[in-house]
Amino acid sequence: MRTEIAYRPSYSLAIVKLDAGESIRAEGGAMVSMSPNISIQTKAQGGILKSLARSVLGGESFFINTLTATGGAGEVTLAPSLPGDVGVVDLKDQTVYVQSGSYLASSGNIDVSTSWGGAKTFFGGEGLILLRVQGTGQLITSSYGAIHEVSLAAGERYIVDTGHVVTFEDTVKFAVRRVGGLKSTLFSGEGLVVEFTGPGRITMQTRSPGAFLAWLIPQLPKKSD
Repeated sequence: MRTEIAYRPSYSLAIVKLDAGESIRAEGGAMVSMSPNISIQTKAQGGILKSLARSVLGGESFFINTLTATGGAGEVTLAPSLPGDVGVVDLKDQTVYVQSGSYLASSGNIDVSTSWGGAKTFFGGEGLILLRVQGTGQLITSSYGAIHEVSLAAGERYIVDTGHVVTFEDTVKFAVRRVGGLKSTLFSGEGLVVEFTGPGRITMQTRSPGAFLAWLIPQLPKKSD
């Protein structure tokens, strides 16, 4: 399998080339186009209960599409629902955590399950719901805006707003906390942040869907009485 990312970083498209018999599992609604010899199988990945947990807690689709090249090589193109970038992570018996909504597709022997940082991460309705992605294969992620990567040395700390987290390696420790006191949270527009401690890599998105909605909703026409 070979993956090329086109039209970066604002309206990225993942172009996936599959050899005969190869498959890729994609989030529902992610498929843009495909060769006529691509077969699609839709099912609750990992069983009903596991898929339900991923859907309810992880913000992902209940069903996953498995796209397979039959009778020869084929092509699948994938894109996220929001404008932004697409990233590719090659895993070799590794584990990474993906922010809810940033999982696009995966291939090979990769398992996707739900993880979260405890009830404290839900303060203010801005939780940090994570998908645990582990195994060997290729992980394709999406972002709202461009993808920015930071590599942390052992013991190095870095703070990211929860709405901007995309991925981080399992070697990175993390803690979710509130910025300042309640008063500063209300007036600054900031809420929860994640404090990461290296070693390892983290990626973030340069725009936040939550921040965009916070700006957009007050602009919408009000219903008249």
